[in-house]
Amino acid sequence: MDADVLIAGGGPVGLYLAAALLQEGVSVRVFEQRQSRNLHTRAIGIHPPALEALNAVHVAPAMVDEGKRIRSGMAVSRGKTIGTMTFDDVSSDFPFVLALPQFRTEQLLEERVLSLDPAALARGAKVIGARDDGGTVTVAVDSGTGATHPGGIATGALLVLADGAKSQLRDALGVPVVRKAYPDHYLMGDFDDGTGYGDKAVLFLEPDGIVESFPLPGGIRRWVVRLDVPAGTGSGAGHLAGLVHRRTGIRPDPATNSMLSAFSVRSVIAQRTVAGRTVLLGDAAHEISPIGGQGMNLGWLGARDLAPLICAALAGQPTGRQLRAFEQNRLRAANLARRQAEINMMLGRPLPPAPLRVRSAVIGAAAACPALNQWAARRFTMH
Repeated sequence: MDADVLIAGGGPVGLYLAAALLQEGVSVRVFEQRQSRNLHTRAIGIHPPALEALNAVHVAPAMVDEGKRIRSGMAVSRGKTIGTMTFDDVSSDFPFVLALPQFRTEQLLEERVLSLDPAALARGAKVIGARDDGGTVTVAVDSGTGATHPGGIATGALLVLADGAKSQLRDALGVPVVRKAYPDHYLMGDFDDGTGYGDKAVLFLEPDGIVESFPLPGGIRRWVVRLDVPAGTGSGAGHLAGLVHRRTGIRPDPATNSMLSAFSVRSVIAQRTVAGRTVLLGDAAHEISPIGGQGMNLGWLGARDLAPLICAALAGQPTGRQLRAFEQNRLRAANLARRQAEINMMLGRPLPPAPLRVRSAVIGAAAACPALNQWAARRFTMH
């Protein structure tokens, strides 16, 4: 065989799983269709449980050194702070949410994988088909110019699909999915931070809809604005800065914009994550739009739980019951993350003045209750 485990997709989840398996002596081949990393990817938030998993593959220290540690958050409405939340008690090792651009997260994971096996990652190589004969899995690989894999076929004992929300391989397996679309659309961008909020995350709950603000390394701050309709072609940095200003009174400098992106919210949850010798991970198993950074973190936690099962299966141990439990647990976690995202979106939708005052009062009362505040902090950080 080419490797014990073949992984379709070299994003953060596929690379994490590769590192976890290589550390245990499992041979891995990761096929990633991108020749280079996307520098404008959206995910930035890394939660404490994921940091604990990343620490086990020895990349968390470098991430923490480079990232921005968000130790607290605050909710603001009409210029007044209505509630605060700290993450001091959510983890003894990582009492914060770490903000780090996804491309840097992927780079650190890739460096770890290549330090364990320089031939583990094939770029410019896309898995376009798979055949499971009950004993091995054979995949067809399409490689373009400059690819680091010659194309053709590759064989392994197991195949992991970490090839994203639009996974054609998942669809080819006939895995049923549940799709939901939401009336929520967002425009976001990164600007130089002149707010004075430091390492705080800030949620502005305003009549026209929520504005979210998160610190990033290098004196950058991300702004996310909810829209009623998808962002149009004229939705540039100046438009985003104007929306932020109208709702919050703060105007980011459009000239400092370094990333701009728009997205509409949906969720896609596979009802099966294990199909013969193939396992779905990350967005291929559960696409949760990036509300609170849950999708990427959910993928890491699934990979963390899967790695020891793969090692046991390759050692010849019976794993059928454990794999069924894994599948049930991941489906439960995905549904919980979806509900959490739905709550977050609901809290950020536009409201007339009277309901807005009621919502602000409720949030303020919850934030003032230590038990509720701590519970909300743990939910927000995916505990």
